[in-house]
Amino acid sequence: MTQEKINRINELARKQKSEGLTEQEKKEQYSLRREYIDSFKQSLIGQLENTYIVEPDGTKRKVKPKTEK
Repeated sequence: MTQEKINRINELARKQKSEGLTEQEKKEQYSLRREYIDSFKQSLIGQLENTYIVEPDGTKRKVKPKTEK
């Protein structure tokens, strides 16, 4: 996600609050927000995949994904 796209998201949000958006702008806003969320999720997953917990005895263990019941 580039800074230009983030600036455009913010610009559309300000316009939405002040005067409203056209249908085309709403579609663009949705698309940009979806891209931002997907990028954020991928970044977080990458961080968690490289995270370790250090136990009191000094050993390290990798964080495992939570299993659903």
